[in-house]
Amino acid sequence: MFASFFPRPKMFLWSAVGWFFVALFAWYGFADGLAPQLSLMREAIEVEEGARPRFLNPDKVWLYQYLVGATALFCAIWFFIDRNRWYWWAVCGSALILLVTYFQVQIGVYLNTWYGEFYDLIQLALTEPGSVTLAEFFGKLITAFYVLIPNITVLVLVAYFTQHYVFRWRTAMNDYYMSHWARLRDVEGAAQRVQEDTMRFAGIVEGLGSNFISAIMTLIAFLPLLWQLSAQVTELPFLGSVNGSLVFVALISSIFGTVLLAAVGYKLPGLEFNNQKVEAAYRKELVYGEDNEERCEPIAVSELYTNVRRNYFRLYFNYLYFNVFRYAYLQGANFIPLIALAPTIVAGAITFGVFQQINQAFSRVENSFQFLVNSWTTIVELMSIHKRLRAFESRLDNDTTMDPAEPTLQM
Repeated sequence: MFASFFPRPKMFLWSAVGWFFVALFAWYGFADGLAPQLSLMREAIEVEEGARPRFLNPDKVWLYQYLVGATALFCAIWFFIDRNRWYWWAVCGSALILLVTYFQVQIGVYLNTWYGEFYDLIQLALTEPGSVTLAEFFGKLITAFYVLIPNITVLVLVAYFTQHYVFRWRTAMNDYYMSHWARLRDVEGAAQRVQEDTMRFAGIVEGLGSNFISAIMTLIAFLPLLWQLSAQVTELPFLGSVNGSLVFVALISSIFGTVLLAAVGYKLPGLEFNNQKVEAAYRKELVYGEDNEERCEPIAVSELYTNVRRNYFRLYFNYLYFNVFRYAYLQGANFIPLIALAPTIVAGAITFGVFQQINQAFSRVENSFQFLVNSWTTIVELMSIHKRLRAFESRLDNDTTMDPAEPTLQM
């Protein structure tokens, strides 16, 4: 699954994690202060702070330069460590997707501040008629378009790139399995595992991986902002004044939801795995019936379909009570920031714009903490697919007749 596409998967993964922390420590250790010397916008350093565009000020541009440079250096190092057939897609392609993910997080940070100022402008216009001109109103809207229009272009191009990335990963797995097809062809559901599971595995891992990295980056970007905004919260219901109150509320809420859904959904991966087994057996009998009239026996097909129906009904029942807890928690979580902010709102301690900033920052942080909650059904599907592919690959791992010169699958 991984060794067919990534060079030395374990080493690659841990080196990426290690490189992230090295780059992070270097940034906060000395690199963040080098914008006046190295930023491509250093000639604008002397401009008044209020006159700088927030998204592309010299400090931000230097941060983006640093990230691109650190990422390019990581890719260059792996170019010499182990440049396999899929290097450009597996290493450079993964790095590009992560860079764009960070770019999206920065867009979110910018828009959070923009919404706060925009809603304050609306509040001012509504409470003091004539204090805001139409030119000021539309001028504020236009500043968002300067960021959103390029962002839409990037999203379209990256979505196109990601589709090719997933297909290349699927191709790598397909080529590997087909190179050992003589030993794998008689495994239960072999055709399905090569044709369907490889496609679904690559797509789900890419999606979950990107979402997980996005959640981590969102926390890095929004936690300090939410902690800062928490200073404007006068008190929490029943608890009073707490430093960084909203951060702790988001953390406790997400931990509760994660533990709750993990407890009620622990049976789902096994049921998904069994579901694919009975589906594969039913499909295989139908395929045999296409080529051999003697295999087209209604009784046998009916029994196989009965197994499919029985397993689906068990799956539906388990999802029934799982979704009761899941939707109840997710809907209830929408009211948590309102409850937490109730004393502050009633006291009139914040403006409408600040309320919007807090609400959006809280939602971003809480959603990041809720990664497992929001992705649980997808994770269940991935666990099922991974279990099937590992069972498939175990034939190669346990094959004593395997030529030592042939490549083995590394995890």
